[in-house]
Amino acid sequence: MKFSIMLNPQIPGSGFSQEENAKARRPIGRDTESYQKLLDEVRDIAVFADQAGFHALMMTEHHFHSEGFEFSVNPLMFLTDLAARTERILLAPLGLVLPAWDPIRAAEDVALLDQFSKGRLRLGVARGYQNRWMNVLGQRWHAAAAKSDGSKSDDRNFDVFGEILKIMKMAWTQETIRYRSDVLDYEVPAPFDGIEGWPAQEWTRTFGAPDEIDENGLIQSVAVCPRPYQNPYPELWQPFTISDRSIVRCAQENILPWMFTPSPDEHAKKAKLYQEEAAKAGFDYKLGEHTGILKVVGIGETRDQAIETYGKAMHKDFSAFFGPFGYLEVLRKKEDDRAKPITPEKGDVKRMNEVELSLMGTPDDVKRGIQRMLDRMPDLEWFGMFMQGQQGVLPVDTVKRNLELFATKVIPEFS
Repeated sequence: MKFSIMLNPQIPGSGFSQEENAKARRPIGRDTESYQKLLDEVRDIAVFADQAGFHALMMTEHHFHSEGFEFSVNPLMFLTDLAARTERILLAPLGLVLPAWDPIRAAEDVALLDQFSKGRLRLGVARGYQNRWMNVLGQRWHAAAAKSDGSKSDDRNFDVFGEILKIMKMAWTQETIRYRSDVLDYEVPAPFDGIEGWPAQEWTRTFGAPDEIDENGLIQSVAVCPRPYQNPYPELWQPFTISDRSIVRCAQENILPWMFTPSPDEHAKKAKLYQEEAAKAGFDYKLGEHTGILKVVGIGETRDQAIETYGKAMHKDFSAFFGPFGYLEVLRKKEDDRAKPITPEKGDVKRMNEVELSLMGTPDDVKRGIQRMLDRMPDLEWFGMFMQGQQGVLPVDTVKRNLELFATKVIPEFS
């Protein structure tokens, strides 16, 4: 098993746990002094995780978060900064929200980071579920936020995601690309019958790719440069896969799904579906292999101490921000009334621990939680520590101490 940390960068002093400061600096997301504190904390944590022995560092993509939460506007740029400060840890945008990107520009930027880091990149790709920014940045493709409800809008997002990923793969694997999409209003070159008036024709004929320019001087294809450091491109990951439709596509495309299904039994069902669908596509994986699970982890001398240290802020911010998006559903128990929603009052840290969204307690408590997953999926490949309620909320030394205990007391048992 390999271990990663998942950072949802939070500007220190934002959120309900520091409500007075957040209001005083409102909107704290545009406060430069506060943002510089975020950069310092994330850099400190990344370097520490690299030295402590974690295998990967993951970071999401979100925009317009004036509140200072989930503040990783461009994970590729952020991780490029961290690549220069670390030595061995893998770097993973989890994920790049493809319906908000131009496919060629995305392919170039990904290849650059892969080259800068000499292959330490793992590329997470996502559909985007937050409409405040997805509806703005996805408007070029008429792709609103994903809803996972089978609606026409959701289908459009699903199709745009797949088409952009297809074009990116073509850009990485083909020496030149010539393509007209039937999903997007997009063609390469543009116009598709050839770009006229390229002045440096002889230069391109001599030094460029053989089929870039025709005998009439028209640009007929383009070479996307550089190519990725890894051949043919970085391993693809996808967060946080819950719907069966997304798991099936991950299996068909050989994308590693990161899942947010707390119960070990439920996660095993999703892993089984992935294994079966991957086999149909020619990929032979053991149960749990090529999948990842995300959980909040807090280690203390006792379970009560861990919950007290790591739970208070996590509950407030998780319930207030993620709750309205439907994430409290991951806290549902079998005995809960299916007709009634999980309310913020029910979404406390005790329940998070009971359904195993979080593993709070001593190192032995955390190890037993991981073992319960391995009992059902012996070949589970990745475990991710979700830093919810930690970076930006607790002192950095406390966050690093948690990582240190996990790295020294837990990782050696399972690596």
